[in-house]
Amino acid sequence: MLVLGLSAGCGGDDGDEAGGGDAVTVELAAQNDSGESGTATLTPEGDQTRVVLELSNPTDPSQPAHIHPGTCANLDPAPAYPLPNVEEGRSEATVDVALEELTGGEFAVNVHKSNEEASVYVACGDLD
Repeated sequence: MLVLGLSAGCGGDDGDEAGGGDAVTVELAAQNDSGESGTATLTPEGDQTRVVLELSNPTDPSQPAHIHPGTCANLDPAPAYPLPNVEEGRSEATVDVALEELTGGEFAVNVHKSNEEASVYVACGDLD
């Protein structure tokens, strides 16, 4: 897994309270021979986190995505934070949790094959 810190320059000296701060980009690795991979970029917005998913080679035009407790190797099937479906390879949302909480524990971003085949995981990335 590759985690990169990216600087999202916002100017000013207000810290991260109003957003801005350092974004974290996590690689989403293909699972179950899906051929789908991509990134999840998480940006702090105070007590919330902006999540942008970008997938290459999506197998379905609309794919469920969530932040789950656990790791890609040992994922809790009950989502902690739902995300909008990945539509044509992209999803954007703001979740009601601080970035430090997501990256300070064991959470993973997971993408499912389709609404009909939600039990099939196609891409995942650990948020540690």
